[in-house]
Amino acid sequence: MTRDSAGCSGEDGDVSVVYDLAADCTASDVEPDTPYLAEINGIVEYGVFVDLSDTVSGLVHESVLEGTFRVGQELVVELEEVRDNGDMAFQPVDIDLEDDEYTLEPVDHEYPLTGTDRLEANVGEQIHLEGEIVQVKQTGGPTIFHIADEDGVVPCAAFEEAGVRAYPSLAVGDVVRVTGTPENREGSVQIEVDGLSTLEGDDARDARDRLEAALEERAQPHDVEPLIEWPAFEKLRDNLREVATLLRRTVLEGRPIRVRHHADGDGMCAAVPVQLALENFIAEVHQDADASEHLIKRLPAKAPFYEMEDATRDLNFALEDRSRHGQQLPLLLMLDNGSTAEDVPAYETLSHYDIPIVAIDHHHPDPEAVGDLLDAHVNPYLHDEDYRITTGMLCVELARMIDPGLTDDLRHIPAVAGVSDRSKADAMGQYLELAAENDYDETRLRDVSEALDYAAFWLRYNSGDHLIQDILELSDADETRHRKLVSLLAERSRRDVDRQLGDAMDHVEHERLESGAHLYRIDVEHYAHRFTYPAPGKTTGEIHDRKITETGDPVITIGYGPDFAVLRSDGVRLDIPRMVSELEDELPGAGVSGGGHLVVGSIKFLAGKREAVIDALVEKMAAADLDEALSSAAPLEN
Repeated sequence: MTRDSAGCSGEDGDVSVVYDLAADCTASDVEPDTPYLAEINGIVEYGVFVDLSDTVSGLVHESVLEGTFRVGQELVVELEEVRDNGDMAFQPVDIDLEDDEYTLEPVDHEYPLTGTDRLEANVGEQIHLEGEIVQVKQTGGPTIFHIADEDGVVPCAAFEEAGVRAYPSLAVGDVVRVTGTPENREGSVQIEVDGLSTLEGDDARDARDRLEAALEERAQPHDVEPLIEWPAFEKLRDNLREVATLLRRTVLEGRPIRVRHHADGDGMCAAVPVQLALENFIAEVHQDADASEHLIKRLPAKAPFYEMEDATRDLNFALEDRSRHGQQLPLLLMLDNGSTAEDVPAYETLSHYDIPIVAIDHHHPDPEAVGDLLDAHVNPYLHDEDYRITTGMLCVELARMIDPGLTDDLRHIPAVAGVSDRSKADAMGQYLELAAENDYDETRLRDVSEALDYAAFWLRYNSGDHLIQDILELSDADETRHRKLVSLLAERSRRDVDRQLGDAMDHVEHERLESGAHLYRIDVEHYAHRFTYPAPGKTTGEIHDRKITETGDPVITIGYGPDFAVLRSDGVRLDIPRMVSELEDELPGAGVSGGGHLVVGSIKFLAGKREAVIDALVEKMAAADLDEALSSAAPLEN
């Protein structure tokens, strides 16, 4: 920087200018032949030591001093020399701070900023960085501040003393300036902090504006063409782009993401690609190599809605992570789930905290119930489409918007999702062709679907990340291992289903409804093996499929226990969500709840009201219209 003044008054009587360095000024801000305000911090036989700022100090040798001095006294000095070892020597300037007229002019430190994208090139050299604190974690040694700038998020280690919080006044959300040295630490770059200060006033506003503009630009999803041409999907494309933007922004803000999904084939085909896409984006944004391990968690859910048990567990873990690790509260991403009134109690619990909620689902929604509680909601029913567009199909496109580099790995996943959910979407034929091009014929797709279902049952509430990725042949899955694993699990699935049905089929009751549809019922509580594979829903579905094959006619199947019923229909338009709503009104005190699709669903009720609920349910089924378009025998349209 250039300064236009000398230390003494000129002949024309101009007033002298003395420069006052700000506390964060460094040696680079000191220029020769320029007067600076200094304060004496020590007196020795050979001179006095002076401070010009927190980091600029030096010696005024006794040979150039006259008079006596005291610690804390101010005087005016200028730079004499910088020695080879970096020590600075100063000499006094003939300005009397008590008698002479002068102007004191502050000098702010000029910060040439380095972005997180250039840290590798500056390892070992002091840099300056401005950003927002997104996490503060206290370790047994330093305090780790995770700071987000325009380019990414970097951990910054500040040491006060072991286990003691450094810079205790700083908090998540503060915009700060960091001075420090990037160093390699266990495969990651970390800044060793020399100084950390809050930006204020115009500096803070400018930094926030700059960060917001960069974040908004980088959060934009990739513009990818869908895997197939499908007019029905185009209706939902803008909604998916909105979610992709929100998820990318969440990563850039350093906020964790918790993925909850239905624990079935379609749910896993939805959740795993999105998980992988987000992990890749987290690795791109965060300098911490372990960031994805802490910032995204995928958790299956057995119930077809967000249970309070799951919600309170998720909330408790989130609050513990905030307390122990300084994390922000997470964004909740509900997949293949989360669209109905049954989700409301759990959502309302989370609404008391700063937890955004996004739902992508293809079950019949209740937008009036959940709409105000969701930050984004994607569902084909909201665009006059239906459950045949599965959540897995939607989320493959969402994952590609987040990370298009996954495209080649995901080409078979929509077909797996469709086979798992028995989708009759008019695009299913195209998805089967796409899968076939990647060596997935319908037999292999069914094997993968059955292997997924079998694994999900035994994993229970565990995500089984590596196992599920191997079954789906994603990430670094070995093809040989994948094929052997799928073959083994699918074979065991079919063996256990055959054993279950071998014992249960003799107890299936049958009647012919006035509509001509066959109605089959089974008490799965008493006539099916419990606590083993297949579960009641799967057992009911397998009985249903066999009866369709046997009759070739419209079929309805009910599998019921003491306080629940699982429903399947083929060629009959049941509209299960509407039936549940009607039963709630018609049978007060029965505790009816549930939901699903037009042809697949489940109902819960009070055990003492089972007979009344099942009888009323059968009456409604008998009155339901036959619909050939909902038959598994209906041809696939390309």
